[in-house]
Amino acid sequence: MSRSVPSSLSPENWPFSLELLPQPAYMVGGAVRDALLGRSREYLDLDFVIPSKAVKVARAIAHHYKAGFVLLDPVRQIARVVFPHATADFAQQEGNSLETDLHRRDFTINAIAYNPHTQEIIDPLNGYADLQVGVLRMVAKANLEDDPLRLLRAYRQAAQLGFTIEPATQATIRDLASHLTQVAAERVRVEIGYLLATPHGNSWIATAFADGLLKQFFKHATDESLRKLTVVDEIAAMLAQHWPPLGVELKQYVRDTVKTTWLGITKLACLVHPDPTVAEIELQQLTYSRAEIRAVTTALRLYSQLKTANTLREQYFLFQEAGRIFVATTVLALVHDTLVEAIPGDNRLSVYSPLITRYLNPDDLVAHPTQLVSGKNLMIALNIPASPLVGELLTQIAVARIEGKIATVEDAIAFARGLLAS
Repeated sequence: MSRSVPSSLSPENWPFSLELLPQPAYMVGGAVRDALLGRSREYLDLDFVIPSKAVKVARAIAHHYKAGFVLLDPVRQIARVVFPHATADFAQQEGNSLETDLHRRDFTINAIAYNPHTQEIIDPLNGYADLQVGVLRMVAKANLEDDPLRLLRAYRQAAQLGFTIEPATQATIRDLASHLTQVAAERVRVEIGYLLATPHGNSWIATAFADGLLKQFFKHATDESLRKLTVVDEIAAMLAQHWPPLGVELKQYVRDTVKTTWLGITKLACLVHPDPTVAEIELQQLTYSRAEIRAVTTALRLYSQLKTANTLREQYFLFQEAGRIFVATTVLALVHDTLVEAIPGDNRLSVYSPLITRYLNPDDLVAHPTQLVSGKNLMIALNIPASPLVGELLTQIAVARIEGKIATVEDAIAFARGLLAS
């Protein structure tokens, strides 16, 4: 096919030399699709199809560059080479020809190949035409049946690319929806994560529910649950406008090793059962991490307490329990005020403004207490052994300090001595 090749596909931009690729070899998948769409990627994620010895080629490239090597599938001969700012997957060609391989892929827009040796674009399924009009079209029903995760991936890719799903493809997905339960829960969870993190994901999550894909994973989700997703984004924007640091925090990951944002945590809390105990079971079944489960269940448990934490003591214990989950908890409380209590506009914010101000002030002793005296100092001064009692005394000292009852180390020790004597 004669078509101008985007410069982003050029081997000059790869993390390895074209000379290390045998002939023939083809780049396929998302990198080709995104290049043709003019979509740039900060992190290169390349996929290659090689007629034979794919794992051997990958191993040689990894060895040459002292890069990471992962054998992904020894049976289907798929391996990954991990570079500092890129990954390259190498797969054995399925079938006797590249065209056979492309005919086994999920959607036409992902069935376009690029031959870096000849600078040729190979597009036997007219995927480029679908790219131009923004349509996801299945290659074949059997391909979706072969890996039912592709059913959900259609909605994720439509959300990420701003595409529509071709009607016959969507009808087929509805017909096969029950097959998604055959897929390992962790693979489903990854796709849900992409949908929760994508700006256009809310409407596609609703469509996936309507088409029967997600109900079996979120059995307690209702139409209101889906409305909440949109409200979450509206409130996140409102908070970011009033308190920019909150907007930044909502986009941060729960942990470096857990790539779910605090905004994603809030949306998850909207989809699960409102009872934290039931929600925990749902999330365990979807193989969410302990950090994610704790974040969702804590937000569900605490959001209604934000309005009732009026005293310094109540606020202290609220912040102690919430920690970094405070922001997601606040968004969840505002969602409830919007949909359930129908509180108008910025009136919703005034209720939580004092708590938010405390949270954003690193010197606020209610939200971010510092120790006036250490447990070791207490044990020496009061001649008491290490025990839970020491922790209880430290908590009471912290509360007394924010209430203005004590201010110095001497005050703290005298206060603790008085508690022991009472």
